[in-house]
Amino acid sequence: MSHCDQILEKDVDSSPTATTNSSSKNGDNGDVVVNARAVCRVCKCLYREPKIMQCLHTFCADCVRQLEPFSVSSGVHNGKAVPLEGEPLSSAVTVLCPECDSEVDIPLSGVDGLTTDHLALDEVFLETLMSKNSVVCDLCSDGDAEKRCEVCSVNLCEFCIQAHRRQKRTSSHTVQCLEDLKTKGCLSRPVLCSLHPGQELRLFCEPCDLPVCLECAATFHRDHRCLPTRDVIDRHGGRIRDLVTGRLRPRLDQLEESLRKVDLSQEALQTRVDAAVDEVRSFARGYASAVESHCLLLLRRLEELCLQRRSHLHLQRAQLQQALSDTRGGVEFAERLLTCGSDAEILSAKDVTLRRLAVLMETGYNPPPATVCPDDGSSFCFLPRESAGEVAGYPMVGVIHTKTLELSRCTIEGEGLQRGREGQRGEFTLVCRDAAGEQMGHGGEAVLVSMVHKEKKDCRVEAAVVDNSDGSYSVSYTPMEPGPYSVWVCVKALHVKGSPFVLNVRRQVRWHRGTFHCCSFCSSGGSKEARCGCTGTMPGAVCQVCAAE
Repeated sequence: MSHCDQILEKDVDSSPTATTNSSSKNGDNGDVVVNARAVCRVCKCLYREPKIMQCLHTFCADCVRQLEPFSVSSGVHNGKAVPLEGEPLSSAVTVLCPECDSEVDIPLSGVDGLTTDHLALDEVFLETLMSKNSVVCDLCSDGDAEKRCEVCSVNLCEFCIQAHRRQKRTSSHTVQCLEDLKTKGCLSRPVLCSLHPGQELRLFCEPCDLPVCLECAATFHRDHRCLPTRDVIDRHGGRIRDLVTGRLRPRLDQLEESLRKVDLSQEALQTRVDAAVDEVRSFARGYASAVESHCLLLLRRLEELCLQRRSHLHLQRAQLQQALSDTRGGVEFAERLLTCGSDAEILSAKDVTLRRLAVLMETGYNPPPATVCPDDGSSFCFLPRESAGEVAGYPMVGVIHTKTLELSRCTIEGEGLQRGREGQRGEFTLVCRDAAGEQMGHGGEAVLVSMVHKEKKDCRVEAAVVDNSDGSYSVSYTPMEPGPYSVWVCVKALHVKGSPFVLNVRRQVRWHRGTFHCCSFCSSGGSKEARCGCTGTMPGAVCQVCAAE
């Protein structure tokens, strides 16, 4: 083996791609790695033996070995094919790609059987070259390398370059300046045979569909048709190019356009959501402000009502106190005169006493007890669901109701008010009204309905009262006995207008169950004693039982 071949073998075994063992995204000299294509996505370090998965994602060989198997067949153990006793080796390990979660089958020969990513090796070398300030010559190891042989893949100093060119075997090799390689940012390295170090894969075995070196072609593939790679690259590369340009590139453009539309839709959606959020918050702030204003108006209205009622009660209290004082004074004087006075004293003070007592009786403030303290606050209430118009453009609910119930204005309405029928449900409605005759608009009144048979005092009918919460009350009843009923309708233990009233319950209609002979009188020859088929007598040719029914 020539000295150049030894250098080539040394370059393969000791290249940065094979010996780099950094623990972070750093190069050998600790610089931060700039080229992401030179870094494994699993260990975050420069590639070491990069292998291409079936999904075309590349990872270090050791990183692939450490992947948890998704499924393991009986013929595989720890990522390597292990034939079981009596069974042929016919299955492999399946792992999940760390990048895309695709299921990837490991070859029967293990991870080493995966295709090596030589492009990744080029990226690693270029990253190493870019990150280091200087590269030591691979031949003499004394001076800094200035150029690199593209065929031998060795870095050479100026002295070794001259020696490299003087050798017959390497005189035709292309040598490039390292600075030019840095400027180009692209490195093309020869692919060497893994079985014959230093031998470049220049041939392609068509039966095996595999690139081989000259020694492989002369030994393992000597009976196969092996052609130079440059003669078959157009055919095989063209298949890849046709799939990319004819099929995948248009699909890629469509996917990118669809993704762009989705991104635009997401942006538009987020913009609209943000605008809606601002609208909701603005509306909520305005509504809250309007509700607060409405609340203040309601509270102010309550204060005004309270002040009015208190003024009225204060005046009534003062009048009652004065009347009480005057009456007590007259009563005490008269009683003391009658108790302690002599006959002469009583007669002498008679006139003035009688005049005062007469004045107290005729002109003194003496309201009926039913009208005293008529306003205990029940005349007004808060109706939270009643429409209150708008405040600052926002609809409001909740009003202060100030109507006062007037029993003489209340009305009873409905078909079940005057007549009912035995065993059938009857209904009528009580409508509570204020002094102006308007419906109260709210419920909560103590309504009592009593129904008693006028002829059978022990016969009563239970009436169901339903508060409709609008000032009306639905009353339903089901009488089981016919006849007249006395119906009491009271609010706050007082009769409403028209109460009590009489309800006539008619007997339930029953079908004639006998044989009705409409012409019994005629067929009997005018006999008044003739009987109908229902066994009822027929005086005057009229069946008493049938007529009653």
